[in-house]
Amino acid sequence: MRVLVTGGAGFIGSNIVDMLLENGHEVSVIDDLSTGFEENLNRNATFHRLDIRSAEAAAVLEEGGFDILCHHAAQMDVRRSVREPLFDADVNIRGSLGLLEACRRGGVRRVVYASTGGAVYGEPESVPVTESHPINPICHYGVSKHTVEHYLFLYRHLYGQDFVVLRYPNVYGPRQNPRGEAGVTAIFTLAYLEGRAPRMNGDGTQQRDYVHVRDIARANLMAMDLSNDRISGRILNLGWGRGRTVVELDRIIRELTGTSLEPTNGPELPEEIRRISLDSSLAASLLGWEPSIPFEEGLADLVEYHRRRVEGA
Repeated sequence: MRVLVTGGAGFIGSNIVDMLLENGHEVSVIDDLSTGFEENLNRNATFHRLDIRSAEAAAVLEEGGFDILCHHAAQMDVRRSVREPLFDADVNIRGSLGLLEACRRGGVRRVVYASTGGAVYGEPESVPVTESHPINPICHYGVSKHTVEHYLFLYRHLYGQDFVVLRYPNVYGPRQNPRGEAGVTAIFTLAYLEGRAPRMNGDGTQQRDYVHVRDIARANLMAMDLSNDRISGRILNLGWGRGRTVVELDRIIRELTGTSLEPTNGPELPEEIRRISLDSSLAASLLGWEPSIPFEEGLADLVEYHRRRVEGA
């Protein structure tokens, strides 16, 4: 297949690109490197340094003869979305809509869209959350990501544009940026390896559903299977279905890094939910996907990745 991955120099996108190439697919990447990194790019993929909002990006998609658009480029920082809601909407909604127009004109057979289970549902009524749970986001990022789901439904209804939405849990693993505001696993890991105490928002009893990036990449490849009609036009949660507290995560990372430091505590953030975990039974039934990398094993993988980078610096 010919696949275009937007955000393919980013954390999740680059891991998907690698897995696609490992499986013999022809891959192109669009990324403006605003949050992605050139070092993440696979040299066997064709790279276009472009903003997804640009006419040039639309032209690449429209004229490239792609079977699949795997759409991961986004403004994905929850806190920035609250500070800069117009920017968040411009990238996530207007940028995505331009790509959908290019898909329509270019005959792209399926869009695989990276959405967020951690932000679209808001504070859940019960956990684990199924796809039928009410949508009540408490941050602008959750609103903008969910809005694109409506556009996907519309384009399938009006133009027959096939799509699959994957609602992500908290994704972690190699290449997650430890210098940003998001990604607690990477932020805590690098801080301890560098001899710094990270800051924990609130008391650390917040619960998140953590899934390793390789499991997420595998789900994306499975969602690209054009012979699977059962997933056409479906929204699928990805997750373990159980939450882990930040306190638990911190304890494991401290053991793996061998530090005697402990985190400091800051205030809770109003745009962050207290607990979330995602029921992925529909993904298991329709996609054949279940997470496979245990949390402790995945964190060990992440710690070793950052340890090598720190020691090699």
